[in-house]
Amino acid sequence: MRVLRFIRACLLTCVLGCLYQPPFAFSQTAAPRVNAQSSAAVRDGQHDFDFEIGRWKTHLKRLLNPLTGSTAWVEYDGTTMVRKVWNGRANLVELVADGPAGHFQGLSLRLYNPESRQWSLNFANANSGAMAQPTIGEFKNGRGEFFDQETFNGRTILVRFVISDITPNSCRFEQAFSDDEGKTWEVNWIATDTRVKD
Repeated sequence: MRVLRFIRACLLTCVLGCLYQPPFAFSQTAAPRVNAQSSAAVRDGQHDFDFEIGRWKTHLKRLLNPLTGSTAWVEYDGTTMVRKVWNGRANLVELVADGPAGHFQGLSLRLYNPESRQWSLNFANANSGAMAQPTIGEFKNGRGEFFDQETFNGRTILVRFVISDITPNSCRFEQAFSDDEGKTWEVNWIATDTRVKD
């Protein structure tokens, strides 16, 4: 009987102790909820490329010999088709173009990583049939910037791919190389897309 009274007394003390906690104790337990709300406000970029879904007319300029001091460019005209995959968390780009330098076919698979909230852009040229090193990055203030490090002509370089000037009916793509750790950049690929209206 004494044991039961002791247990009841302990339970009553615990309940009363919880009811009379000072406001400070409750404010400490509320803090994680504020953090959860602020982390939910972190930008989710899984639909960053939705603007580009559809068919585009593409004008493309390519520097023939990057990082050699050359200023010889070739130009192409063609079409780009962008298809949504995984409800927008990925997309597939098919580019077909022709110009004085010949026929060009490219494919890009863009994948969204929900954990890092970044995209990887994986490009393949039909001539090689293999994916190049992906550039990785994200969109901020309507501009996408993507980077990687790779080997070009036996040297380690940085690659930057930028998507800018985005409107409902046009956008610009630009690739640049740096062989001095990003101090200077040489643009070697410029594409301007204009939406084809069906």
